[in-house]
Amino acid sequence: MSDRPEGRTRLLMIDDDRKLCRLVTTYLQPLGFDVTAVHTGPEGVERATTVEEPWHAILLDVMLPGLDGFEVLKRIRAKSTVPVLMLTARGDETDRIVGLEVGADDYLPKTFSTRELLARLRAVLRRSAATAAAEKSAGAPPTEVVIGPLRVNLDARSAVMDTTPLVLTPVEFDLLASLAKAKGRVKTREALLDECRDRNYDVFDRSIDVHISSLRKKLGDDAKEPKYIRTVRSAGYMMVGPE
Repeated sequence: MSDRPEGRTRLLMIDDDRKLCRLVTTYLQPLGFDVTAVHTGPEGVERATTVEEPWHAILLDVMLPGLDGFEVLKRIRAKSTVPVLMLTARGDETDRIVGLEVGADDYLPKTFSTRELLARLRAVLRRSAATAAAEKSAGAPPTEVVIGPLRVNLDARSAVMDTTPLVLTPVEFDLLASLAKAKGRVKTREALLDECRDRNYDVFDRSIDVHISSLRKKLGDDAKEPKYIRTVRSAGYMMVGPE
């Protein structure tokens, strides 16, 4: 069975470590990836947001000259939902949490092995491909979950609040869909992690809470007086819906 994915995958790597960029390029090129490397924050923003270059995924370092990786990610997220895998020098929890809050899809410490990098990349790419396929699908009427002014289209993997589309990362949408389908029932963190397939979470990882926090902000929700997502202490989360 070949390790080569279907077609060529366009990958943008934003990292000032030129040796690492060469290593990643050499490893991924035979596996079906076309890797373009840039080495400063401003250049990364420019290349990542160029419409003529539809990247399948982005590898983004936290420490960059010109603009740090968090600011680069903010500017990318203002224009694109392309999967972004962040690279942190030490794998510090603070860096990981900030990255997830800004909109990263996953993270890796720079001590990663090439096999782990490939596995994480394939995970975010599968999720992205599923989203694209759903958006192009036609025929059967879409399946929607409606909770007050919130409409979650499970087929198109989209959500609308009143008439305003919500810009969600793939993980945020999976969490929203899981909670919406189980409205009125508690979903444990372990259950939510299991349903966010293709991700290598530790069940004790705080990342699930970070994604929920980000999702709440996009819903205009308040954890203290929730209209949509209620925290059930020592259990997990539950979609309640506005009164």
